[in-house]
Amino acid sequence: MKNNKAYLTVKDYSVSGELFQLLYNEELDLLETSPRPSSEDLGKYYNTEDYISHTDSKRNLFEKVYHLVRATTLKRKRKLINSFKTEEKKLLDVGCGTGDFLSLCKQNEWQVVGIEPNVDARNIANQKVNSNIYDIDRLEAFEQNSFDVITLWHVLEHLPNLEAHLLIFKRLLKPNGKLVIAVPNYKSFDAAYYKEFWAAYDVPRHLWHFSKKSINKLVSKEGLVVEKILPMKYDAFYVSLLSEKYKKGFMNPLKAFWIGLRSNLKARGSGEYSSLIYIIKKDQN
Repeated sequence: MKNNKAYLTVKDYSVSGELFQLLYNEELDLLETSPRPSSEDLGKYYNTEDYISHTDSKRNLFEKVYHLVRATTLKRKRKLINSFKTEEKKLLDVGCGTGDFLSLCKQNEWQVVGIEPNVDARNIANQKVNSNIYDIDRLEAFEQNSFDVITLWHVLEHLPNLEAHLLIFKRLLKPNGKLVIAVPNYKSFDAAYYKEFWAAYDVPRHLWHFSKKSINKLVSKEGLVVEKILPMKYDAFYVSLLSEKYKKGFMNPLKAFWIGLRSNLKARGSGEYSSLIYIIKKDQN
């Protein structure tokens, strides 16, 4: 993207320790991670046992709490997609990790398919949903209008070609289908408080950083429209916990809880929660 302005310098605290710039795109109200790793190099930034969405491990208290909270959030996500009026209950989850969301939805008679680039996570997921999990290349092979619901839970920020992928999702979605995208919100209070230590920047794995304005502009360019925006209130606490670790060297749970709580309270008026869920449909006009 051209004419981007420097916004913030952020460190990769998870893997490499390298510094990256966040560049601000004024037209889209979007932040872009720079330099962006090549497709050949990007995989190495995920090579850590601490990348929790690629494992089912519960090695310590933090991971045990994460999985406990995730069990609750997964049920809420399923309740959300169950609220949609669908024809055949066909669900595609892009970036499905170890497949727990798909497994839960399958219990409610959803016909589930997943996309997961990480081979280890994909192998775990395939054991849960009868080998219906594929590498990202499979996206191009699905037929048009295949799915009632397509979900991306904290995945869009990882995809290098935003416009191209949004067009693919539009093609795969049935005429009255729903595209559900959950992403961090860099306009939240916890993002402003932690600045370069905000864990949801997660450079360079997160290539893009969104606001409500940027999501609306991006999807509208591709013939899609945001129907509803919902908060992910647990994310403020989880992100604040990691942000405290990056800032102070330890997780400091009481301080993290206080910042997470303040973030959620401040967002009650503005809607600027730490993470947001966008319910998107095809523009029928």
